[in-house]
Amino acid sequence: MERPDDSYLTVAAPAEASLRERSSKFLAYIRPVCNEAEIRDVLDDLRKRYYDATHHCYAWRLGPRGEQFRANDDGEPSGTAGRPILGQMLSHEITDCLIVVVRYFGGTKLGVPGLIAAYKESAAAAIEAAQIVERTVDRTFRVEFPYERMNDVMRIVKEEQPTVRSQEFDNLCTVTLSIRAGRADGLAGKLQKIEGATLEEK
Repeated sequence: MERPDDSYLTVAAPAEASLRERSSKFLAYIRPVCNEAEIRDVLDDLRKRYYDATHHCYAWRLGPRGEQFRANDDGEPSGTAGRPILGQMLSHEITDCLIVVVRYFGGTKLGVPGLIAAYKESAAAAIEAAQIVERTVDRTFRVEFPYERMNDVMRIVKEEQPTVRSQEFDNLCTVTLSIRAGRADGLAGKLQKIEGATLEEK
């Protein structure tokens, strides 16, 4: 079944897995991330923790459709580590996450097919260990309205069920609302009809 444009899959929390392949040890970590700064922090932390490891290979995707992505082989032969890790993220359709596979070389070379298989399996095991959740792509609106229009606004909030992010009630009231993108135009259309209300998208 095709997923709606206003939802995507990611991981709920960090998870990890490990794999041994002909005396090499692979430690796989998956983390939910929102931006490149978080990605750098996780990579720095793992590099410090496993400072004596041979390689720290990784891939990440950001954005509801995985618009931003990167794969890094960290010294392994080109295309043998980062790309297989990214491939697992693509086949599971997950985004907003980072997978790092830390390798301790055990003395036996695995060859290109062996490396691809080991990194692919390590990434798959980390994904398997994680809980995959569906998230929505939301749009956020800030609506200002006179106090006497409060009931009109609250009736629409009850009908449309957006998330109320903040609210201030005074002579002029301000409410910030978030709603999944597919239903945003309906909410905005109703709010715009309220007399004296002004609406802006954040």
